[in-house]
Amino acid sequence: MTIQSVAVLGASGNPERYSYQAVELLMGMGHRVFPVNPALNEIQGLPVVPSLSALPAVDTLTLYLAASRLPELVGEIVALKPGRVIFNPGTESPVLQTALDAAGIPWQEACTLVLLRTGQF
Repeated sequence: MTIQSVAVLGASGNPERYSYQAVELLMGMGHRVFPVNPALNEIQGLPVVPSLSALPAVDTLTLYLAASRLPELVGEIVALKPGRVIFNPGTESPVLQTALDAAGIPWQEACTLVLLRTGQF
């Protein structure tokens, strides 16, 4: 397994949320994790990044925001130039997917938790 730097957009401090579980599982597998949420300071001992523009370069950006909130972030996501973007269930956004295609940024519709647990991440 290759260790990656992974940004979790929409990371939550609630252990019942999938985004929280993704941060936990990514950390447990040794990845460098950057939770992104402007309303939180820390999740599981990690400092939370307030915005996409505050991130370093990342290998993977995994999305946990409602699809309706993504169009306003298209410019920031494309400017970040992640190695790939994962659209978790409920985050599918044709507007963002089209912009990623135009920018040559690979993306997939998948569940980060399933990818991690099945060795496909």
